Amino acid sequence: MNVYNLKGESIGEVKLPKEIFGIDSNPAVVHELVVAELASSRQGSASTKGRSEIRGGGRKPRPQKGTGRARQGSIRAPQWVGGGTVHGPKPRDFTKKINKKARKLALRSILSSKVNDGKFFVIDDYHMEKPETKAVVSFISKMSLGKPLFLLDDIFRDENQNFYYSTRNIKDGSIIDVYDLAAYWLLKYNNLVVTKEALQKIEEVLK
Repeated sequence: MNVYNLKGESIGEVKLPKEIFGIDSNPAVVHELVVAELASSRQGSASTKGRSEIRGGGRKPRPQKGTGRARQGSIRAPQWVGGGTVHGPKPRDFTKKINKKARKLALRSILSSKVNDGKFFVIDDYHMEKPETKAVVSFISKMSLGKPLFLLDDIFRDENQNFYYSTRNIKDGSIIDVYDLAAYWLLKYNNLVVTKEALQKIEEVLK
């Protein structure tokens, strides 16, 4: 696998371990992980009140018989304006569990697919003296990346700050920390651009 600099020039090579970047894709496990990630991102804070939780309505609004109108027991019944909600949402946890082996297998499957499809790129020598979005845009154009996802080893590291600031302004791309790596992000963007340091951390985690 070629390693590129920010000018789009090949400056070396790196060997990708087959057990991470050379396996057969497993769509079922990938789907399971994406569903779990999206479910975990849901707030689950929607809440409504049933008739027993709404204030008032303790007195019967009118006599049971003699008025010619329908019998009513409480003004907080669902059919009344301001009444309780029937089977409304309550706060809940949408989290779905997925075991570590399945999570790693799904990420390996996606990364392997990226490599097989020629949508996986490694960069080095990308540090900047000051933020310069034009340099990143030029790199994207030269490499024909379209809508890329950049993966940094640590966006808070001092030497990574300028590159992070330059990349986060790109309209059709995004940049995340390697510790935030998720199937959703990998599938959302066509091309994946990984720094050499981030690649090492991926190998450590997905062994």
